[in-house]
Amino acid sequence: MPPSLPSLQLRRLLLRGFLSSFVNTLQSQSRLISSKPSFSPLPPSRTSILSTFPSRFFSSETNAESETFDSNEIALSFSKELTGNPDAESHAISQRFNLSFSHITPNPDLILQTLNLSPEAGRAALGFNEWLDSNSNFSHTDETVSYFVDYFGRRKHFKGMLEIISKYKGIAGAKTLESAIDRLVRAGRPKHVADFFEKMENDYGLKRDRESLTLVLKKLCEKEHASIAEKMVKNTANDIFPDENICDLLISGWCTAEKLDEATRLAGEMSRGGFEIGTKAYNMMLDCVCKLCRKKDPFKLQPEVEKVLLEMEFRGVPRITETFNVLINNLCKIRRTEEAMTLFARMGEWGCQPDAETFLVLIRSLYQAARIGEGDEMIDKMKSAGYGFE
Repeated sequence: MPPSLPSLQLRRLLLRGFLSSFVNTLQSQSRLISSKPSFSPLPPSRTSILSTFPSRFFSSETNAESETFDSNEIALSFSKELTGNPDAESHAISQRFNLSFSHITPNPDLILQTLNLSPEAGRAALGFNEWLDSNSNFSHTDETVSYFVDYFGRRKHFKGMLEIISKYKGIAGAKTLESAIDRLVRAGRPKHVADFFEKMENDYGLKRDRESLTLVLKKLCEKEHASIAEKMVKNTANDIFPDENICDLLISGWCTAEKLDEATRLAGEMSRGGFEIGTKAYNMMLDCVCKLCRKKDPFKLQPEVEKVLLEMEFRGVPRITETFNVLINNLCKIRRTEEAMTLFARMGEWGCQPDAETFLVLIRSLYQAARIGEGDEMIDKMKSAGYGFE
């Protein structure tokens, strides 16, 4: 039995054989094409024409690409119609669409494409929506309503946005609510958000429950409107009693705004009210402490962090991997890589194991500190822990 070839050599031989046959095929085809016949050839039969094209040209993949192309062309035509006369009355726009596009069945993707291509259409989009309503082959869903809400909200046409929500009372749901709240918050209108939430069930048929309140609070807190969010929770407490997730959101809002005193005050109030302040909330406060110290006085970082960690220990709140990630990340940002490495080595004392984020932060910091060998070792540790590295 002949000795087996090494895998690399075998691959080279196979590749050489494949290239050889491929080149021969190309050369033979080239000779056929370059040879000029001495007579006028007859038109090839339908069968021969089909046989000259690869079968993939007639596959479902090509059909899908063709449909996508058609959809793009239709959306461009819709957009041209909308932006051609943005000041036209809605009814006039709807009539033009009926005359020009009565043969087209709209779908959610086409609607979204059209709106994205028509930023200058303004209120003319209401005419487009009127045409959709008149189309017997189309019915609005929560998703498609949310497209129009997002469209008007993005342009700060809040009157048009509210018109749409009111018109589809009973159809508008969670997606529509999320789009409306997102646009109001992004526009810097937190008080309008609170007013909208207060009356949205009666005026727009949108449910006021813990789930919708949580969504609103999340959007507000992400944009540092913790004060408005906290007032909303207190005003709705009789109808929607807050849970620990809502408490965490409020604390995160104050921390995002870097108002550590307010976050600490709220945590104390929640604790006295019977709520358990968990690791998630303390991690956010730790991160806030680190950010403030990094900005004002990096030398105070260690003692201020110790205060929070001691309080966690006193209250029986466990440290988790995310707790260490917060500290390691902040230490690395101020080039205190050695302290971060010491903390990394002690994770096991609290029963914690590093995750992908821990490794990546340390690897980046080690290489930035020109500690190449240790960075390479950390990559090996990351791989040994089961995390891929590309």
